[in-house]
Amino acid sequence: MKNSVFPRMHVSLYVGDMVQTINFYNSFFGRSPVKIRKGYIKYVLDEPSLIISFVENAERVQQNFGHLGFQVETIDELNNRLEIAQKAGLLTREEIGTNCCFAKQDKFWVADPDGIQWEVYYFHEDAEFNDPHYEEETASACCITNVADEPIVEIETLTVAEAPCCEPGCCN
Repeated sequence: MKNSVFPRMHVSLYVGDMVQTINFYNSFFGRSPVKIRKGYIKYVLDEPSLIISFVENAERVQQNFGHLGFQVETIDELNNRLEIAQKAGLLTREEIGTNCCFAKQDKFWVADPDGIQWEVYYFHEDAEFNDPHYEEETASACCITNVADEPIVEIETLTVAEAPCCEPGCCN
């Protein structure tokens, strides 16, 4: 294999209203889609390297999978993107100096017309804990878990050759 790094990530999401979706993502991404068809929109971003498409199918819209996000390289970039989101009326909340996903971060959140949450964040450093409000039932994003009382489990790193067998009849 020449290159072991994937060149671009692809995400596809179901949406309920194409016009609202285009309006939101044109503002959030700062560009227009590269393809628009009946019931389909596609954006291609160079930085970060991402292809994201939207398929109109209101019955399959799901908001409870977690969230999507972008990590920015500098505080200035975060502040610039925050200002753009504020001016476009996209901002749902800001979190400065929060410990989320076991990392100290500054971030803001937006939600698309179907409720898909997007996090834009600057990573400061690793942290040993999450802020307690992420464990509350009313929390709506970040690394929400329901395993607060379970012990930490060490995860082994396996190479492909060492990975468990997954041939038919092997993984029951």
